[in-house]
Amino acid sequence: MSLQVRPLAANETKTFINCQWNFYRDDPRWVPPLKFDRQKLLNTAKNPFYKHAAIQLFVAERGGEIVGRIAAITNDLHNQTHKDKVGFFGFFECEDNQETADQLFAAVSAWLLERGKNVVRGPVNPSMNDECALLIEGYDLPPVVLMPYNPPYYATLIEKIGFAKAKDLLAFYISEVDYRSEKLVRMQDLIRKRYNLTIRNLDFKNKQQFTQDIKDVHAIYNKAWEDNWGFVKLTDEEFTYLAADLKQIANPEFTFFVEMDNKPIGFFLALPDINQCLIHNRGGGLLGGIWHLLTKKNKIDLVRIVIMGVLPEYRRTGADAVMYHEVGQRARDNGIKAGDASWVLEDNPEMIQAFSRAMSAKKYKTYRIYDKALS
Repeated sequence: MSLQVRPLAANETKTFINCQWNFYRDDPRWVPPLKFDRQKLLNTAKNPFYKHAAIQLFVAERGGEIVGRIAAITNDLHNQTHKDKVGFFGFFECEDNQETADQLFAAVSAWLLERGKNVVRGPVNPSMNDECALLIEGYDLPPVVLMPYNPPYYATLIEKIGFAKAKDLLAFYISEVDYRSEKLVRMQDLIRKRYNLTIRNLDFKNKQQFTQDIKDVHAIYNKAWEDNWGFVKLTDEEFTYLAADLKQIANPEFTFFVEMDNKPIGFFLALPDINQCLIHNRGGGLLGGIWHLLTKKNKIDLVRIVIMGVLPEYRRTGADAVMYHEVGQRARDNGIKAGDASWVLEDNPEMIQAFSRAMSAKKYKTYRIYDKALS
């Protein structure tokens, strides 16, 4: 039967979301996304990301069955920030068939070329501030919260089209048993006293204080990561939108500032790995997801370190060591056995050494962002 790749209309978003089950329904390591969350993510009318970005969804069909999908994405803020003409692909799923992959990427390339782009990069779903990159190492474990998962053959399909590595993103595994060295304990205690550093949780209950806390987090986030490869600052509206989502799953014990003389200079966010619950929600429904979260949340034994940043002018104070020690102690007090630190750029030696030396972390997964020139 002949293969057809077609763009989806705005009212076919559910088709795009639902077809993901075609590729993973028999994979026990896959964590089904909540369809409700995917609809929010792809809602171009309500998600503020699309105020400076555009997206086109495509599916590949054969004999009435969807055998592949992909999205083409432009991000004006990325292009303004990095002064380039890069376009993106994301949400890629495909049968193990090179022709199908070729035609999906041909559709993306044509759409991006029409909009003046000269490079296609991805996967990003739909940006580097969301789930991004392709898993290329560490297929034996399910993904942790807000990290991607895919079959091994995806890398082969993408590389045969002519994509090459742009950057690898690393994930580190931290054991509660191993992280706490006597050196770290002594060092963080001295640092706290020398610089008058204190730890303060975000205030989730006081609306006025929470609003101010989110403003402080936003400022730290944009400043601490502004020099990172591929980074694009989140707008105020985007950050507020993201914070509202994360508030639903965040644990205040793992969401805190490090302050110097009562001024926030760093921020730490680790999320409980709710994927340990959602992996049982095979249909992706919202009610099923809530039920599994309510009945299994006490069994969650891992947190994912999502954000750990210190303002550049305070990085030499050792405030990061204070946060490492603090989260480890809190994990122990809350029955958490392990942590996933992801992701870290492969060429960020300071962060890699910090996780490796300060917390005895071991690299256990690798994700890849690909580039291909358009012509």
